[in-house]
Amino acid sequence: MIMTGEAFFDLLTLSWIGLAFVTYLVLTKMAAPYGRHVQYSWGPMIDHRLAWIIMELASPLSFAYFFLNGRQVKSTVLWLFFYLWIFHYINRSIVYPLRAQMDGKEMPIVIMLSSLLFNGVNGYLNGYYLGHLSQPYPTTWFLDIRFAIGTLLFVAGVLINFNADNVLMELRPHGKMGYRIPKGGLYQYITCPNYFGEIIEWSGFAIMTWSLPGLAFALWTAANLLPRAAAHHAWYLEHFQDYPQDRKAVIPFFW
Repeated sequence: MIMTGEAFFDLLTLSWIGLAFVTYLVLTKMAAPYGRHVQYSWGPMIDHRLAWIIMELASPLSFAYFFLNGRQVKSTVLWLFFYLWIFHYINRSIVYPLRAQMDGKEMPIVIMLSSLLFNGVNGYLNGYYLGHLSQPYPTTWFLDIRFAIGTLLFVAGVLINFNADNVLMELRPHGKMGYRIPKGGLYQYITCPNYFGEIIEWSGFAIMTWSLPGLAFALWTAANLLPRAAAHHAWYLEHFQDYPQDRKAVIPFFW
């Protein structure tokens, strides 16, 4: 049987989803060695801020290339999806690393490269699908319940993420080093509201696009961030005797 281009793309996306589950299992056994979990035994290092910008830019560049060069007629709805993706990654790849306290930190180059691959593939899958293969998404899609629910989740995730980042940055104003216990907002309930917000955000994108690549990215986001949140939570409990015992790692009142 000869696969069509669309069938092959679906198989590729499903395979990528399968790899997300494998990655989740691996990350539950070990924390990715950067940030507070950095491991200098992982080979050559690179400046953390530079690495962050390089690896995060892979997603909007890949997404934009395949979306803009796609044969699909770009409806108003498709353009909205495009701008939401680019909006998120302008913040993550440029605004956030310039605001965050990363001076003096390093990251293993192998981690930067693996993240570069992750972001590039997810950008490709979603950009190619929306630019080449997707349904037309007529204007009536704005009235669809999937669009409404997805938009609410996406906006909520963005707001949670921004608030969480701001709290962390206020803990360490420019030039200050070291870790402190964050307080306020969802930090009263969970250790990593920034991760919680990002998981909600991309779950919303998956619902509003109602697409397999959108689902793949949401699952990959969870596969990366749920284990890392658990590792962060364990780290705080180990390093701060007064860390609130009733906080969960990433999902309020649950986990």
